[in-house]
Amino acid sequence: MQENAKADWDERIALRSDEEREFTFPDLDPPKEVTAAGGVGQVTIDWSPVDGAAGYLILRGAGAHGPLQPVDHHSGDVLPVPSPPYVDTTCTPGTPYRYAVASVPEVTAHGRPSSTVGAVPLVVGTETPTVTVTVDVVAEGIELERPWEPMVGSERLSQLLCKELTGGHEIGRELEDALRRMHDELGVRTVRAHAIFHDDTHVVDGPSYDFSVVDAIYDKLLAIGLRPVVELGFMPRELASDPAKTVFEYAAIISPPASYQRWHDLVRALVQHLVDRYGLDEVLTWDFEVWNEANLEVFWSGTKAEWLQLYDVSAAAVKSVDPRLAVGGPSSAAAGWVDDLLDHTKRYGTPVDFVSTHTYGSPPLDVRASLERHGYGDARILWTEWGVTPRHFNPINDSVFSGVFLLRGMRSAAGRIDALSYWVASDHFEELGRPPRFLHGGFGLQTVGGLAKPRYHAMTMLSRLGPVELPVTYDGDGAGSLVEAWASRDRDRIAVLLWNLTLDQSKADGAAELTRNIRVQLPGVDSCWEATATTLAIGTADLATAAVGLPDWPTDDELAELAERTQLVSTPLEWNGSAVEATLPMPAAVLLELRPPRV
Repeated sequence: MQENAKADWDERIALRSDEEREFTFPDLDPPKEVTAAGGVGQVTIDWSPVDGAAGYLILRGAGAHGPLQPVDHHSGDVLPVPSPPYVDTTCTPGTPYRYAVASVPEVTAHGRPSSTVGAVPLVVGTETPTVTVTVDVVAEGIELERPWEPMVGSERLSQLLCKELTGGHEIGRELEDALRRMHDELGVRTVRAHAIFHDDTHVVDGPSYDFSVVDAIYDKLLAIGLRPVVELGFMPRELASDPAKTVFEYAAIISPPASYQRWHDLVRALVQHLVDRYGLDEVLTWDFEVWNEANLEVFWSGTKAEWLQLYDVSAAAVKSVDPRLAVGGPSSAAAGWVDDLLDHTKRYGTPVDFVSTHTYGSPPLDVRASLERHGYGDARILWTEWGVTPRHFNPINDSVFSGVFLLRGMRSAAGRIDALSYWVASDHFEELGRPPRFLHGGFGLQTVGGLAKPRYHAMTMLSRLGPVELPVTYDGDGAGSLVEAWASRDRDRIAVLLWNLTLDQSKADGAAELTRNIRVQLPGVDSCWEATATTLAIGTADLATAAVGLPDWPTDDELAELAERTQLVSTPLEWNGSAVEATLPMPAAVLLELRPPRV
């Protein structure tokens, strides 16, 4: 039954409800200075950024002639990337290719392609290529941005109150523990979740409202030290124009309201209640997001015009309690409807304090271009969902590849996005039904049973970076595209996080030809300092590999042993006072830390 639900979901999730627009996207120039350099198993494409571009689509053709097609890195979602360079590993070594790059003003449109450039990916030889990474440890540096801290996603928060069991584990208690761990260990500050108006919160009680279940939910969240991002949705049964239109196993209603006035009154009543209960100063730090992914038919049975009306009414209701309260959207799939919302609100004077959207399988696009295009340059940008895949029950969610992918995306987002919210904290997640087994390709950073997956380990590695970001330069085959680094400093430590990753998900289980030797040069660090390495790779801190042979639901003793075997471990590393050397397969990451010797 669950397999049928997944097949139906995978078919419908791609159906966008985009309609004709009342505006035209700018005709962006193609990028200039496009280059393509062939390396072992890969081609690195680079270019000069274009003003007004939200991203770039990489195009490729084989041989001297023939059509150019988008390079598909098999993410199942958005293919454009936010910035150069791009590493193509979907190519066949020894084959000549032509590449071009097109500027993307918005995810559904792209401009004219650039002039083409040629490259040939190299066949693997007898020696592993070397990438040299040089860290300027004496530079003044800048503040290291931490886009993973502002927000994380979660199953609908009513599950915090659930006493039922999955795999022998109490759902509410484990979800609460998972969220607490996000706060206590990683510094996460807010939680974004669906369905605060779902039937199980019983907010509509005849002609009045009952927010007692919402209170119980938010009391638990605030006691952890977390704040909610209040996603206004889905539609209460009593307000829906068509209650038969639903989504998910738990039948959330996706219908427009029968009365927009009643929706306004409900939203206003909720916001006023929250202010009365928790205080205005507290609620002024919260965000109110209108709906979820209305640009997909699976999440909104109405039209775009009806959703824009819902946004207008919701924003008016929130601001009627206090104009300083923050409201935004479009909370859209695949970076859609951002320009649609901003064009509409500009025309009609509706407030927008932040723009929110989602994407999977690629670093988030640079939607700041859309904000500036419509005069909203000061609005915050919240990616309230992001992850390695939009597909439920996908083995890649449990993989090392997904952990290294998280590192690449967070590094890309740093400094240009206010929050990048990984979807979601825990495998206690029920959109298409409860987890059928311990490792099932669930979206969670943590399993049922509370074990850290590689993506959680990746967040831990990020959290160990220092407060000052240091400049890094690269040289070698795949330098800055396949292999990246994020270097930092605090008072008595240098921490350098390095990874080897392609976005090409067909190579999620590894690709020997993409292995690179890494030489990290740290001129200026005293030779007496001590170095350690903490590694995330297939077979190391790798839950999926370690769990092979275990039953669908391991016992508590088996879980404890598995947790011990898959924890992150720091080991001493040889340091000659000049450079640190390591070998990084793809996918893999290593955190290098250098400290003065203990006295």
